[in-house]
Amino acid sequence: MSDANTILQSFGELCAAGVILGVLYNLTAAILVLRFPRPTELARGSYPAVSILKPLHGNEPGLFWRLASFCRQDYPAAIQLICGTQSESDPVIDLVTLLTTTQPSTQVDLKMDAREHGTNRKVSNLVNMQAAARHEVVLISDSDIVVEPRFLSNAISELQAPGVGGVSCAYFGIAAGGIWAKLSALYINTQFLPNVITALSFDAARPCFGSAILMRRSMLDRIGGLGTFADELADDFAIGRAIRATGYRVSIPRFAVGHVCFEREFRSFWERQMRSARTIRSIDPVGYVGTIFMHPFTLALLAATIGMPHPALMIATAVACRVVLCSCVERAFGLPRQPYWLVPLHDLISFAVFVTSFLGSAVVWRGHIYRVLADGALKQDRS
Repeated sequence: MSDANTILQSFGELCAAGVILGVLYNLTAAILVLRFPRPTELARGSYPAVSILKPLHGNEPGLFWRLASFCRQDYPAAIQLICGTQSESDPVIDLVTLLTTTQPSTQVDLKMDAREHGTNRKVSNLVNMQAAARHEVVLISDSDIVVEPRFLSNAISELQAPGVGGVSCAYFGIAAGGIWAKLSALYINTQFLPNVITALSFDAARPCFGSAILMRRSMLDRIGGLGTFADELADDFAIGRAIRATGYRVSIPRFAVGHVCFEREFRSFWERQMRSARTIRSIDPVGYVGTIFMHPFTLALLAATIGMPHPALMIATAVACRVVLCSCVERAFGLPRQPYWLVPLHDLISFAVFVTSFLGSAVVWRGHIYRVLADGALKQDRS
């Protein structure tokens, strides 16, 4: 019994120490978030024509608005928007047809091709679309991303800097409505984005994100084309790694784009969170373990349950630092007020995702179950 009490006491002290470190980390991240955005100084240079690859799967809520944001760019050169689907019966086809009639200033092309080139269906879709790209610069962007009118001009400016082989963008969360969408946006804004900005601030990482990857056609050919990444779970990360392997760097501008969250039920929310967690774990296992300090509220609850002193102060401080971080993200990126009352609930679920992510390797993506292999590759579960 004495040994059990000693172990429990030690665990409580670890949790309390984790709370202190977590509070400090969150407050540091809040300061770095406020310092991150800055006005982009456009480089004087050419404006090459751009082909935008948009892999689509179904008519997601608000998709027309998001695709239209890529057509309505304040950009002086030609833009080609290629929308790809792997099914001739996909309801998104009608939406793309409508887009072609309402956005006459942008060339909108539809590519329907069911061929698969690997386990990652999104990348297979992109491979099928790649041949339709006509222009010198290629932009790859997920379907849930929305951008401002100056996005393309600013990104091209970054690409023209010496030594830059690719440009990618961090992103903030926008809830499309409903509690699960709000919780998903909170995950991005109080956990993912602050972690990214902290890593960038200390030059600890220069990854690519699926939100936007911009590169020249010559670079895309040099890294072997998109088919090279057809079995990767973290295809965006793998693309960034391949660009850096050529001796060029990936530039991440000091602005962010919007990621629209539209989960309508707990299951889809949980599956997305688990896929994100296990993706990050496969990329950087050690760094992922370190993200436990993004959970000071849950650690405070555990410490209080064990009987550590000053439980109310620990819990209140942990919640306060999380709300401060959320408020700083809102201020830095001009976001509307988020539901602060959901922050504790989000943190409890997020900690459950964190713990559960170590208990297996399965992820669910577009209704298909995959296993994440040790090297980050995907293997479809046929069972």
